[in-house]
Amino acid sequence: MQNLGLYIQVPFCQTKCTYCNFHTGVVSTTRFAPYIHAIQTEIAKAATLFHASNIHWPIHSHHVDTLYIGGGTPSLLNPELLTTLLHSLKTHFPSVWQEVTLEADPETITIEKARQWHDAGINRISFGSQSFIDDELQSAGRMHRAADIYNAVPILRDAGICNISFDLIAGLPKQTHASWRQTLAETIARSPEHVSIYMMEIDEGSRLGLEVLQHGSRYSARQLPTEEAMADFYELAQRELKSAGYEQYEISNWAKPGFASQHNLKYWRREPYLGFGAGAHSFSGTQRWVNIHDAASYVSAINEGRPAIESVQSVTAELALEEEIFLGLRQLAGVNLTRIERQYGVNLQPKVDRLASFGMVEHHGDVLRLSPAKLNVSNEILVELLS
Repeated sequence: MQNLGLYIQVPFCQTKCTYCNFHTGVVSTTRFAPYIHAIQTEIAKAATLFHASNIHWPIHSHHVDTLYIGGGTPSLLNPELLTTLLHSLKTHFPSVWQEVTLEADPETITIEKARQWHDAGINRISFGSQSFIDDELQSAGRMHRAADIYNAVPILRDAGICNISFDLIAGLPKQTHASWRQTLAETIARSPEHVSIYMMEIDEGSRLGLEVLQHGSRYSARQLPTEEAMADFYELAQRELKSAGYEQYEISNWAKPGFASQHNLKYWRREPYLGFGAGAHSFSGTQRWVNIHDAASYVSAINEGRPAIESVQSVTAELALEEEIFLGLRQLAGVNLTRIERQYGVNLQPKVDRLASFGMVEHHGDVLRLSPAKLNVSNEILVELLS
């Protein structure tokens, strides 16, 4: 029986951050319970709903070993709702859970919530800290402040949750080299088991991104660090986290030994996972599909007995090759180039040799990996390799 990862999408927030380009929204808390009940129905009827959407996968031939509850801000939910949700998953899927992650914002964490999370089986918290500088947090539209992070970490530890991940953003409005160094130092001082660092993205999908593209000044759009500064921030993070004992195992992720995210590794290794909820993605190995993004439309479809699946894509050999390269090379361990060339009947060696001559990639034996010093320009390298 193969391993399977489950993902639950909770697209609700207290406020919409200025940089957010996700399909999330601020809604009345009265919508939380009906939404979770719809997910429970989708879980219970998964096989039937898949069949109706021409998805061919014997889902119960796998056992679940990782669960990730993301958002949005799923820590807003009443803990009893989360407990019933986890019970539904255990009822309908063979489960030997090793890693159960809940995304949480610092200001939503209480002693009682943390205890109930732990008792329900949640053993990892992915913590939306983003920055330790209050002015940066306020400019980004975040609800919490640094004091909330200081308060939340010992609450989680005392509740018995011993695997904490911090999310940080490099490139927030008003961020400087000095403030970024302080955020890194404060993060390291809290000693989380895992750290994720995401580079600020500018696109029309967020209020801040649209303001920048339109040359406006709202949301501190004219106080963004330069691309060169963000590259410096990334390299500083690499040095500081390495010195503190963290191993970088993926472009955006660092962990203490033994604490790499087992669920997220499934994505990069192209292992199967199922997503439930509005906007959730799934992958069987031969097909990818995504649910309706609008939460209200998702709930209506499930309650009416209809599949909430918005689109299904067959994974062709060409697409699978692209995924092998793009997802695999995000990992610092790299990919087995010999296997990939043999499996897909391609010769990538001329492109690899050219990129290696510029110090962009390293090729030793069967293993191809991005050069550690070039991770901050990884997208350009991957495009060149796949062109």
